[in-house]
Amino acid sequence: MFGHQIDRHLVSVTDPTSMEAEQYQTLRLKIERFQRERDLRVVAITSPGARDGKSVTAINLAASLARGSNARVLLIEADIRRPAMSRYLGLNGAAAEKSLSKVLSSEGGTLQDGVQRFDSLRFDMMLAGTPDVPVTELLRSPRVASLLNEAREQYDYVLIDTPPLNLFTDAALIGAHADATLLVARADRTERQALKFAVLQLQHVQANLAGAILNGVDLRRNSRYRGGYDFGRYGAYYA
Repeated sequence: MFGHQIDRHLVSVTDPTSMEAEQYQTLRLKIERFQRERDLRVVAITSPGARDGKSVTAINLAASLARGSNARVLLIEADIRRPAMSRYLGLNGAAAEKSLSKVLSSEGGTLQDGVQRFDSLRFDMMLAGTPDVPVTELLRSPRVASLLNEAREQYDYVLIDTPPLNLFTDAALIGAHADATLLVARADRTERQALKFAVLQLQHVQANLAGAILNGVDLRRNSRYRGGYDFGRYGAYYA
């Protein structure tokens, strides 16, 4: 079981029947519909800036998918510059030799060389690890595409937690390989211009932006996000 270190916002892991966790279950149903209609198996999750809640969203969605549909789910931590998954989940004993960085930098490395399974989780994880080469060089490797193709064959859903779009090019690079991208914004924090710039970056690499998630919404007060963003053809999913 988890220790006291697990982040309180990971409600789909610690309290899956709570009202807060139900919001992620709603998002899960949308992802499942996308998968049936468009065969979207690999989903990148990103945000315009730091502290928008993308990593927490990725973990909650992975837990909800694994629990709700008994699906095979893999969560990949691709935010290599600032990994946080171990801290959020209290996985201090995670094996350092198994990681995304190790697989991408190793000749002949396979998906299972980086995947870790924890008794306390219903989904598999691939933690970021510490790279031996520059991160951008690592993510430009042809190994990224082959790794994700391998994951498509072994899992029903592959979620990729990427770095913030407006800080690094990593998210756009990964988004180009994913079947779909979800953009996370935070109420009363993410600026409209930052969000629009993030959308333009995804369009530049022809990434499939499937929707946006606005989190941290307090409906009890007058939020400037109550009316939603002007997403055009992109929907707004609340979690």
